[in-house]
Amino acid sequence: MTGDDAEELAVEQALALVGGRNQARGRADDQARDRANDQARHRADDRTGDQRGNQAGDQMPHNQNPGEPADPHPAPYTTPAPALPWDRARAVAARAGRGGPLAVVRLPLDRALGHVLAEPLAALTDLPSFDTSAMDGWAVAGPGPWTYEEGVSLLAGAGESPAARLPDGTAVRIATGARTPADTTAVIRSEHAHVDEARGLLSTRRPVVTGQDIRPRGQECRSGDQLVPAGTVVTPAVLGLAAAAGYDALPAVPRPRVDVLVLGDELLAAGLPHDGLIRDALGPMLGPWLRALGAEVSGPRRLGDDAEALRETLTSSDADLIVTTGGTASGPVDHVHPVLAALGAELLVDGVTVRPGHPMLLARLAPDGPHLVGLPGNPLAAVSGLLTLAEPLLAGLAGRPAQDAYRALVHADVPGHPHDTRLVPVVHRAGRAGGRDHVAPLRYNGPAMLRGIAAADGLAVVPAGGVRSGTEVEILDLPWAPATPWTEGCFT
Repeated sequence: MTGDDAEELAVEQALALVGGRNQARGRADDQARDRANDQARHRADDRTGDQRGNQAGDQMPHNQNPGEPADPHPAPYTTPAPALPWDRARAVAARAGRGGPLAVVRLPLDRALGHVLAEPLAALTDLPSFDTSAMDGWAVAGPGPWTYEEGVSLLAGAGESPAARLPDGTAVRIATGARTPADTTAVIRSEHAHVDEARGLLSTRRPVVTGQDIRPRGQECRSGDQLVPAGTVVTPAVLGLAAAAGYDALPAVPRPRVDVLVLGDELLAAGLPHDGLIRDALGPMLGPWLRALGAEVSGPRRLGDDAEALRETLTSSDADLIVTTGGTASGPVDHVHPVLAALGAELLVDGVTVRPGHPMLLARLAPDGPHLVGLPGNPLAAVSGLLTLAEPLLAGLAGRPAQDAYRALVHADVPGHPHDTRLVPVVHRAGRAGGRDHVAPLRYNGPAMLRGIAAADGLAVVPAGGVRSGTEVEILDLPWAPATPWTEGCFT
């Protein structure tokens, strides 16, 4: 049997595992079959990495025909879905996240951190709302020297009368943030003032400029000005600005709720790997990662290789997104596809031409129900699926703007897959001797490896065929950076 014959036989066996779909494929025309065989041969070139649906080994080929979908709104799951190019798969996930109206809740300031603003934040008052002193010192009117009254000071929050006026030739002590009297010419900083107590006169060691060290009313904004737009993530600084502008609560989008389901009988929750069992690396990783993407995440549930448990969990979940790990291929214990088919799920993405992680999938369980992102079980392949499908989907559900794409020089040759996109862990480096900043690819970037991504602050999007050193590549930022610069040497 030739290599091509073996590949076609493997594809037929994979199709038989998702009953009924092979009949639909039999009705495709010769051109569609040729595309399917070409795609299958392409996938055979990289059978050693992320093709396994669990964390233990290799995975069978993906079970969908390639090609372009005729309808931008996919049909129910029983219709074969094509494997999508990486950038198109991300676009599908982003559109799915933006598919419905956003809910709006009003959250008190102490609960709004990390949420996304559902509406623009407009100033409720002028900031500052009155003329204030920017420094501790003396408020003066007219030219000096100035007389002053001993023991009289203007303090912030002391309730000075706005009608109080400062006659020409007089001065009064003033604290930072205090309202300046009407007709104040300037504020003289304490360190620039000279006080002649015997004569009761104040003079200055520097020229006085009208308006110096006074924050005029409305300097930062006027009432009604937009302070930050809708879609802004509420940071500590945004909370401070909102409080200064008079807000007690903010209109926010609720965080998407995510359930994480870990599939695979071979996974251990604790202890050392032994007797063919391996540690579950994804359960501990996915919750914090998804929280960093703005989601509310339940604790991971370990279901093993149990199709009925998976079906019951999917039908009983009240999450906005369900993330599964493993089981996305066509092996005897890969139950995700059959269970989704039995539930009548709408398959939006079934395979992506990316390495690692091409068996990832995105489905909608019901028209108004939760989405499901199926991640491959190999750890770095799962990270690829997380950033390809889950990140843009969650951004849409949370009302966040899409991550801005940018490019950076890569400081090494990076091999590519013959036909598919590669996502390669990289770390940003400052240019030396006037050189440009760049990214360096990291070692240990196989589908089952986490050592490289643990040291990374981004993923380089490497097109088919690879890139040469000095080429600009698209970068996907990770939601954190390494705490210490320990990535040189053994990681690069």
